Amino acid sequence: MPVRYKKKVAVLEGVCAVEEAESLLGWLQEHPKAKVNLKGCEHLHAAVLQVLMATGAPVSVWPEDLDLRGWVESALAPAR
Repeated sequence: MPVRYKKKVAVLEGVCAVEEAESLLGWLQEHPKAKVNLKGCEHLHAAVLQVLMATGAPVSVWPEDLDLRGWVESALAPAR
């Protein structure tokens, strides 16, 4: 399962496809103080990334994959 929901953290692992976006959005809306753990994430569909961008959920752990981490960090960085 690509997304596991804990009390205050959504853990994204493996390949997070478009099908994960709607449930992730709903969960983050119900848990506005929740964080996102991307440590084991290998791929994020653009729709999942858009959910993270739209909700502004803080990332507690960035992806181990350095290429993925680079573009996710830049996409989620606050505008300057």
